[in-house]
Amino acid sequence: MPTDGVILGVGIATVDIVNRVAEYPPEDAEVRTLGQRIGRGGNLGNTLTVLSQLGHRGRWVGTLADDAGAALILADLHRHGIDTAYATHCQGGATPTSYICVSQASGSRTIVHHRDLPELHAEGFEAVPLADVVWVHFEGRNPPETARMIARVRRECPELPISVEIEKPRPGIEALFDGPDVLIFSRAYALASGAPTALGFLQRQAGHRATASCLLPWAEAGAFALAPGAAGTDEPIHAPAHHPRTVVDSLAAGDVFNAAAIDALLAGLPLAGVLARANRLAGFKCGREGLDGLITDARAAGLL
Repeated sequence: MPTDGVILGVGIATVDIVNRVAEYPPEDAEVRTLGQRIGRGGNLGNTLTVLSQLGHRGRWVGTLADDAGAALILADLHRHGIDTAYATHCQGGATPTSYICVSQASGSRTIVHHRDLPELHAEGFEAVPLADVVWVHFEGRNPPETARMIARVRRECPELPISVEIEKPRPGIEALFDGPDVLIFSRAYALASGAPTALGFLQRQAGHRATASCLLPWAEAGAFALAPGAAGTDEPIHAPAHHPRTVVDSLAAGDVFNAAAIDALLAGLPLAGVLARANRLAGFKCGREGLDGLITDARAAGLL
């Protein structure tokens, strides 16, 4: 449900160069694309874009280079009504760029990411206003600095809900597990941690569930969650996946899941309803290209 306040997001925005191919090419092959699109990407930018379609006001905080790629990013965020006034502009470096190959045969995507830009530091976050914010969402990047940002939110606005996306193993990432209200783990992170199943991974998080809900999307197996304070032996909440008729493009499906989950949590849905809603929208995204018009189309399909 839309709110009058701002959803503040802290993370990166990128330029995405997306090539669609019939199937993923083998090493040393040369193939033609079936199509190409160039646009703004990045987990947080995608999540805020979907939240804007759901009726929320967004504020993006991250670093920007001084180049044409940054201009493209700003233009697209502004097109979706997302405030960028508190971004940190960096002299030198280059806009992060993702070179993405989407296989028509499977709908899967392979990403090669180039980054030559500093991460946001806590000092750059100090000037970001919190008075009009109703939710803060962090990408789990640069853990020492992100931990300081989370501490600032907790110190100044202790009741303000905080979510953190834990997408990849990074040195010190566990420092971000204590403090947020919601931890959204990726399947890739869970598998890299040595847990072969969603249940096994979530049960390892018992020490962090005193205060945080743990969400874990698991692709075609649906999504799982444990509420704060759940005992280590409790079964997780599960919602089945929403399978599109044809998988067209899985790019940004996780970002859509995150946006739908935040929207549902703000609306006061129970965790089972949060997972079901997030799965519907993420699965629906996999059946189409891009994010433009996603929520309008999902409503027309009866998914909202």
